[in-house]
Amino acid sequence: MKTATRIGFIALGLALTLPAIAQQDADAHFKQIYQQEWAWRTGQAGVSTSGEPQPNNGRLDQVDAKSQQERLDDWRNVMSQLDAIDVKQLTPADQVNYAVYHEQIRNFIADQQFQQWQMPFNSDSAFWSELNDDLESDDLRTETDYRHYVDRLGQVPVYFDQQIANMRAGLRRGFSVPRAVLAGRDVSIASVANVKDPTKTSFYAPLLHMPSSIPATTAAAIQADARQKISQGVIPAYAKLLTFFRNEYVPQARTTLAAEALPDGKNYYRQQIREYTTLDLDPDTIHQIGLDQVAKIHAQMLQTMQQTGYKGSFADFLHFLRTDPQFYAKTPQELLDKTAWIAKEVDGQVGKFFGHLPRERFTIEPVPADIAPYYTSGRGGPDVYLVNTYDLPSRPLYNMPALTLHESYPGHALQLELAEEEHDQPA
Repeated sequence: MKTATRIGFIALGLALTLPAIAQQDADAHFKQIYQQEWAWRTGQAGVSTSGEPQPNNGRLDQVDAKSQQERLDDWRNVMSQLDAIDVKQLTPADQVNYAVYHEQIRNFIADQQFQQWQMPFNSDSAFWSELNDDLESDDLRTETDYRHYVDRLGQVPVYFDQQIANMRAGLRRGFSVPRAVLAGRDVSIASVANVKDPTKTSFYAPLLHMPSSIPATTAAAIQADARQKISQGVIPAYAKLLTFFRNEYVPQARTTLAAEALPDGKNYYRQQIREYTTLDLDPDTIHQIGLDQVAKIHAQMLQTMQQTGYKGSFADFLHFLRTDPQFYAKTPQELLDKTAWIAKEVDGQVGKFFGHLPRERFTIEPVPADIAPYYTSGRGGPDVYLVNTYDLPSRPLYNMPALTLHESYPGHALQLELAEEEHDQPA
């Protein structure tokens, strides 16, 4: 083979190989960035995007203003690393992952810049009512697990103090939950603040039946430590929060409703639109999309009314739907039973539409009584689909098929269960 020909083959080989090497390098660099950020993020408390909380390994981390600034700095650093990547060098799959991850980090940065952490609760969720989830008390098996759990109970007073300080800062600049949605929100705080016996709180429940693998004397010592931390730390922390909520937060909360009434409200509202819809559109455009969809649904409702043979007006039809007893459960158990029947009907059909179904299963439970008055109608996850049985006249049975399909299968429960099995995708 002539030298020139050999050189030509070598050059061709390099031309074919170098892009693949560059692609591998870009993918590896991208993976390093998101794996490092994820490892850091899972040690952060209260991190969320698009309404979905991130795992935090049961830790109650620092949520004060200084720590929030550090989070902002860290995410800005991650963003600078992401922006330095040549996206075209990534594989097609990682180009998709990059687009999703880049937007997620962008939302984290925006939330920190708008100081979203100064409003650590909304119309149906709150840091104090989700504390059990943050502590991850469901996975206690060993002595070490239980000791770590009790240690985290001891962190509650500082955690609550920092959240109160954050909310005070929000009040000072007019950044708060609207006063109109705060009625009854103190009930969930009082349900802990007013408890006299620490063993009657949900925080002690994981210690009632400790495994026999833990020596009895050791278990008794851990239980005693837990009772002390709950009675001297957790319950007083809730009592302090209750006083703050009733005497400061509610009286000083904003009387406006619109997000644009908040500090830098128009930009904040625009960011919320982008975060929750993934669309970079102005409010008027989003509103028009809503009006168009309402008109479409209204036409379908009129068609349904005609199909039923109803002879009255549309207003009469709505009154009929809202008041006729046949459309409402008479007891909480009846609502749960009807919901379970719908879920099992879906089970019989879902396999026709999905080639792979998860091994995990969800159960159906009522929303806990202490948060039910302000909680959403239902919320589904990989383990449990919570159905709100509070105020049955506001839970028509004809809403349950849509709610159940959205929150369980083929909605959130299915999606989250499948995601947990997808080990090849980024965490």
